[in-house]
Amino acid sequence: MKTLTNPQCKQEILTRVRLLRPDSPRRWGRMNAVQMVCHLNDSFLCAMGERPVPIDPNFRARRLAKWVALHAPFRWPHGVSTRPEIDQHGGGGTPPADFEVDRALLLHLVERFTAKLPDFKFAPHPMFLEMNEREWMRWGYLHTDHHLRQFGV
Repeated sequence: MKTLTNPQCKQEILTRVRLLRPDSPRRWGRMNAVQMVCHLNDSFLCAMGERPVPIDPNFRARRLAKWVALHAPFRWPHGVSTRPEIDQHGGGGTPPADFEVDRALLLHLVERFTAKLPDFKFAPHPMFLEMNEREWMRWGYLHTDHHLRQFGV
């Protein structure tokens, strides 16, 4: 199972982030590559408790959905709505600034997220609520992989 705890998986993600170009064409979705980097930055900051995102009170199947999202043997589907707080299209997502600066921040956030002695406390996931470090590392790999595949890297 791929996770950011595995050094090879983490290196794979970091390499793919470095291969991303601002003009990389999307295969699905609405975001461009520059917006996607900011979306990933916002997502990691939410997980680390540094960007507030409210709990979805209407989400009912938390345990089943979390298990499927983190353990089912298939890739995440395209077109799943994102939280408004990290939505790059009319939501509250951080607007892109300079691609190289935003990408450098993403690389830094992956390093912080995977640090042996983290300088943050994981926040509850807005849909899945409390997740342990192992679950967060699996989520981090899957979420980043999903969006890098969106742009062919």
